Amino acid sequence: MSELQNRKKTLVDEVDVCVVGAGHAGCEAALACARLGLKTVIFTVSVDSIALMPCNPNIGGSSKGHLVRELDALGGEMGKNIDKTFIQSKMLNVSKGPAVHSLRAQADKADYSREMRKVLENQDNLIIKQAEVCDILTETDEETGKKKITGVQIFTGGIYKCKAVVLCTGTYLRARCLCGEAITYTGPNGLQAANYLTDSLKNLGIEMRRFKTGTPARMDGRTIDYSKMEEQFGDKKIVPFSFSTNPDDVQIDQVSCYLTYTNEKTHEIIRNNLDRSPIYAGVIEGTGPRYCPSIEDKVVKFADKDRHQVFIEPEGLHTHEMYVGGMSSSLPEDVQLQMYRTVPGLEHCQIVRNAYAIEYDCINPNQLYASLAFKNFDGLYAGGQFNGSSGYEEAAAQGLVAGINAAMYVQNRDPMIIDRSEGYIGVLIDDLVTKENFEPYRMMTSRSEYRLLLRQDNADLRLRKKGYEVGLITKEQYDYVCLKEKLIAEEVERLQNTKIGANKEVQEFLKKHDSASLKTAVTLAELMCRPELSYEILAEIDPERKPLTDDVIEQVNINIKYDGYIKRQIKQVETFRKIENKKIPAEIDYDDVSSLRLEARAKLKAFQPISVGQASRISGVSPADISVLLIYLETYYQKKNENKEQ
Repeated sequence: MSELQNRKKTLVDEVDVCVVGAGHAGCEAALACARLGLKTVIFTVSVDSIALMPCNPNIGGSSKGHLVRELDALGGEMGKNIDKTFIQSKMLNVSKGPAVHSLRAQADKADYSREMRKVLENQDNLIIKQAEVCDILTETDEETGKKKITGVQIFTGGIYKCKAVVLCTGTYLRARCLCGEAITYTGPNGLQAANYLTDSLKNLGIEMRRFKTGTPARMDGRTIDYSKMEEQFGDKKIVPFSFSTNPDDVQIDQVSCYLTYTNEKTHEIIRNNLDRSPIYAGVIEGTGPRYCPSIEDKVVKFADKDRHQVFIEPEGLHTHEMYVGGMSSSLPEDVQLQMYRTVPGLEHCQIVRNAYAIEYDCINPNQLYASLAFKNFDGLYAGGQFNGSSGYEEAAAQGLVAGINAAMYVQNRDPMIIDRSEGYIGVLIDDLVTKENFEPYRMMTSRSEYRLLLRQDNADLRLRKKGYEVGLITKEQYDYVCLKEKLIAEEVERLQNTKIGANKEVQEFLKKHDSASLKTAVTLAELMCRPELSYEILAEIDPERKPLTDDVIEQVNINIKYDGYIKRQIKQVETFRKIENKKIPAEIDYDDVSSLRLEARAKLKAFQPISVGQASRISGVSPADISVLLIYLETYYQKKNENKEQ
């Protein structure tokens, strides 16, 4: 740091918010701040890497599709951008219930980055700056004793004064890429690493961690034999990610992906060369993602499996590069070539870009509030892989929340908090800030307790209001959601009150659709609960219905078919809210809470939960500790009210 300290410091600009990093998190954070009227600057090590997809060429997937739709409902950009640049789209898990349906789209990587850059460049109040941020500038607030953000310093010595900073550094902090014995000290795709900021953060008392992720090789598509693979097609009827996208605009010709498999020969080559893998040779310091393992990890940890899926996915329409999904690796180049060439269809493949592992610095997210603000700072926020998560979608969701709340802080407004019962975004952030995560966090549908309510199809009904209250959703957009909600409720009520008699016409209709005949009159809603029938099918015997849009019909179908389950989950949420709404005052001294176990006391001091609900999810805090805390809080608030009356 001495080199930097000696460098002449000059004031370059005064802005409201500085966003560090222009990946998926940084783009959402910067756009949110700028759209809320704040003068914002976004820093990137390379303007050509804005919204880069250094790994998989897709957006969405199981649970991740939920995040993108929620982000869109709040006023984010990722959903709109993938709708403009996708080359194949597919709704996953359609054979299962609606809770786990998830949209996934292959992207044209170059177009995705290009389009997002265009959006940033055309956004009012937003400045793009290619520079490495090296230092976070603060001053101590005399009243609170907290450090307060005053600006950032870039490598040239330039100073940008600001009121808030959002850190979205992704995988660039002190990054190094490993391919066998070869180590390059760069960020992803050979881009410049950010080598100075870590020291600045450590000097500020921020706890840092070292994580790892990886990416597979990219192949020359002309050297792949697709006839030996299973062709994977997109959906015939494409569903857009964004609620603002006209469904007619996304009905395009799609490209194919392909499925193949590893085999015992592949596994043998990997096992014979494990000593040359940085992961197993002890060269890698960082912890990798459990749920996105390298092919070396798969072969070692799942030794009983004789094959693993390999997805061949195009990187775009204007390149021959193909992504080899499921085979990320840090093995040496020569071993990679041997390994890949054992896979059916890849016998003669040529590698355009080698697979590699990447190590990077990130933070312990337990230092953050649910607003993604640092607990010990005023005006410092964080989002994305910097928070110890993995994935573009997780990053973008956090970036949006961090950006919104940085803007709320500057504007002296209350932060926007999404809890676990309101969205997957709430689950993601709550897990990061309350649980001890020692590996890159990945979102999964199983992590959500209320997933029947938090479906991807109703994200607008759940979160549009929050986006409107913040200021990222227009009145027109919000009014449409209110109208949609009204139409759904009215149609559900009509179906529940419309009786169908057991006449000849109805019996023939039921027979035609392999449905049991009626003995007495039933409601249309009761008929809809039969798995073989739906709202659309019942149109034949329901002449009174009014024309409704597809999105309204979808909600009517789900609300009626899953009525009992939905009502049960709503009751569970009500119970959750009772404890979640019991707030813990910031000034509470846990040493005053007698009967708290020592471990619980230490954990509560470290995490500083804002509610009893959040406290209950901290590892090491038992139900007995929560009971003690509830009794203490009751007494605390009682005394406080008595003092007010005096």
